[in-house]
Amino acid sequence: MAVCVGGISISLSKQSHSYLIGTLPSLSTLKKPIQLLSSSSASSSSVVRWRERLGGSLGRRMFNLSIFGFLSSWDLAFSRFLFCSEALASPLLELDTYTDSKEGFSLLVPPSWIKVDKAGATVLFEDSNNKANNLGVVVSPTRISSLGEFGTPEFVADKLIQAERRKESTKEAEVISVSERVGHAGLQVYEIEYRVDSTRGGMKRVFSAAFATSKKLYLLNITHSDTLDNPLELKKRMILEQVLHSFDVVSST
Repeated sequence: MAVCVGGISISLSKQSHSYLIGTLPSLSTLKKPIQLLSSSSASSSSVVRWRERLGGSLGRRMFNLSIFGFLSSWDLAFSRFLFCSEALASPLLELDTYTDSKEGFSLLVPPSWIKVDKAGATVLFEDSNNKANNLGVVVSPTRISSLGEFGTPEFVADKLIQAERRKESTKEAEVISVSERVGHAGLQVYEIEYRVDSTRGGMKRVFSAAFATSKKLYLLNITHSDTLDNPLELKKRMILEQVLHSFDVVSST
């Protein structure tokens, strides 16, 4: 927040500088008054008073502009603070725990999302209000025992984006963030957030989590619409991130 306020203040300072230069008389207009004053019977104190009036006027303008800039930046920063505080203070939706004992993974799921069958997916849940919003897990055999053997989180994210861009329906795809966390029993988990603009469904926000264990690769994809007309809300985003962070392996019994 401090950075945002500071950024606005710097921007206003540049504007203030431009405003100051614009209000100063040009050299051509200053020469004639100065010559008239020097050749006339006016005393040197008159020249001093003229300069004081000019400096005082500009000083007051600069002061008023600085106060305006401070109040504007504070109002913007305070509005953002109130918005985030209200979102964080609101109770999050209570999520259900889904466990696949056969494949050995678990995650949290919004209670209103419905489990559906889809070829190729180990499990898939859809938003009851919008089927385009969904989360699915795919488990497939692999030769690696951990994701670190395959590459860094950035390397995996790059491969993922390249795969998205190769789709005919993809217009644009970009990575938003990449991170790594430790799961159950020291499990290495990669998390990737990216945005996709597609001819099928428009703009979407995708949250992915992946890990490898017991010669199996586990991949979670959470897809949610995120258009300019209907952007992803902060509270809903926090819920989806909670689902993302819950994706983990379970101990076999």
